[in-house]
Amino acid sequence: MKVIIVEDEPKAIELLKSYLNHFDSIELVATFRNGLKAFEFLSQEPIDLILLDINMPHISGISLSKILPDNVKVIFTTAYSEYAVESYEMQAVDYLVKPISIERFTKSISRVLSSKSTAIDRENQLILVKSGFETFRLESVSILYLEKDGNYMNYHCLDQKILARETIQESLEKLPDSFIQTHKSYIVNLANITSFTSTELTIGKGKIPISETYKNDTLKRLENNASR
Repeated sequence: MKVIIVEDEPKAIELLKSYLNHFDSIELVATFRNGLKAFEFLSQEPIDLILLDINMPHISGISLSKILPDNVKVIFTTAYSEYAVESYEMQAVDYLVKPISIERFTKSISRVLSSKSTAIDRENQLILVKSGFETFRLESVSILYLEKDGNYMNYHCLDQKILARETIQESLEKLPDSFIQTHKSYIVNLANITSFTSTELTIGKGKIPISETYKNDTLKRLENNASR
């Protein structure tokens, strides 16, 4: 998880940095003492979480939080408790009042990590695919795309291909929301797309067509998926 600290007090920055060092799954990417500089950075770099002070020069933490991308989580850090209600209206993960103890900080970070794990588990489902007399247990993230082959569906996975006797509709019903039909013969995993145009997708070495029937929905899903 990538994190930045936006805080105008150097001592507070050092304290938060020392706390973050206890979490191996967190990468502190940058620190800022100016909210506008942080916003400029966020327009170029993807970040998962901001530790955000409220009272800062140029732009307050509350104001900055209102213009952040929807996928960026916020933990407010401040010496003033009176902003708590407004911060939760911004759907902040937490509101930490200084001085911040390691115990309180750990509880807050654990909440963020837990929510991220839940989202990953929800997207990575176990799929049962029957091929002949054999049933395969596939993690959905390992499936690149599905291709219709007569009365069969060909599952193109990271390290294997599996042929299953099923219709496109039967395949869609068991796959998670990260999969979308782009053509009468293709279903793709949005998470594994490396590039796309208005007429085709690239997944690994494969080129997957986008038909006119599914174009609008496919491009809309691609845009929404990129902003998450």
